[in-house]
Amino acid sequence: MQIFQKGFNFGQDGPGNRLVYHLLGCNMRCIWCANPEGMSTSGDKDVSVEEMLDECKRSKMMFFSGGGVTFTGGEPAMQYEELLTLLKLLKEENIHTAIETNGTSPHLQDLLPYIDYLMMDFKHFDSDILKQYTGVRNEMIKKNFEINCKSKRQQHIRIPLIRGINAEHPEGFAEYFSQFDTSRTVFEFLPYHEYGKAKWTEEYQVKDGFVSKETLQLFYEVFNEHRLNIVRT
Repeated sequence: MQIFQKGFNFGQDGPGNRLVYHLLGCNMRCIWCANPEGMSTSGDKDVSVEEMLDECKRSKMMFFSGGGVTFTGGEPAMQYEELLTLLKLLKEENIHTAIETNGTSPHLQDLLPYIDYLMMDFKHFDSDILKQYTGVRNEMIKKNFEINCKSKRQQHIRIPLIRGINAEHPEGFAEYFSQFDTSRTVFEFLPYHEYGKAKWTEEYQVKDGFVSKETLQLFYEVFNEHRLNIVRT
């Protein structure tokens, strides 16, 4: 498997203390991406499924407070076949698994039976606007979200808020989500930051994406009015 970063993190990439693998390759080109080095589909860290499984097994003592292993990216589902194999092996070892995904993969539903905790980005409810800023439409993202709601599967939806792109439309997000059974869904807002700006090798296109406290508070209020469950990490 191609990875570009790994390490332990507590509480930000799923529950508890987790070994987090950043898998290489992404089908989106989000102009605010904090990990642009993960967009490429080729790199110099090629690790076998067996090596990763062994590392996870040796790390079990570190998975305290309900922790385990998280796969993020890039977009982890880009390495679907290897990831599915590894997830099945981790489940045999009773290791808690989590994935952070952009939700665009048609293979996501095949992975979910082996994933204990799903984190999925939902960057915009308008497909044309999403394509303008990421290069990808949202039909498959919505399909995966709606299937998860119907099956009452746990899901943690993360919404990055970027001024001038999506932060002006809390009602649009809330009205879409509230059409479905979100009893097992939590929503988290991720205000824009520039932590990854220095890693871009091409021109960074977001000029002033920071959102105000008032904007963030408005999202909380609108989602609460629509009885959507909010989580803060």
